[in-house]
Amino acid sequence: MVSLIVHGLLGVVVIWFAVASNPRIFSRPPGGPRFSNLEVVYYAVGVASIAVGYYFNTQFVTEYATASSNPIWGPGSWQQFIALGYVNPAAASVSQDYTIINLVLLPLFTIADGRRRGIRRPWIFFVSSLFTSCAFAYAFYFATMERQRRHS
Repeated sequence: MVSLIVHGLLGVVVIWFAVASNPRIFSRPPGGPRFSNLEVVYYAVGVASIAVGYYFNTQFVTEYATASSNPIWGPGSWQQFIALGYVNPAAASVSQDYTIINLVLLPLFTIADGRRRGIRRPWIFFVSSLFTSCAFAYAFYFATMERQRRHS
């Protein structure tokens, strides 16, 4: 369970780092509300994805981890978590799709698009997905794009 708490804290640190790296984008847009309706929707979806993911991650750790487990290999670890994603063809189909989206498309998109938009450290959105969720990382990036649009 300690690994989930550390994981969550690292997620908060990475999100803070992204916001702190882009103070102009995350400042309040002049002449408008603090958050647009679209930003609220993006953040709500992202936070919901974290809540649901941590619910299932907690179940996984509770069910599989032992007192002597470590978070890298063995019972209740990342290695076992990944292996269980491939236990049958249906799970493997979803897992390979998620893996490609999260490890290939998310960094390619956020880094290329972020550089074009002048977002500082756009790779941090990918890093956030390692501690939050892939859906949160995309929602966070889309909310950032919307906020940047509101500033222009």
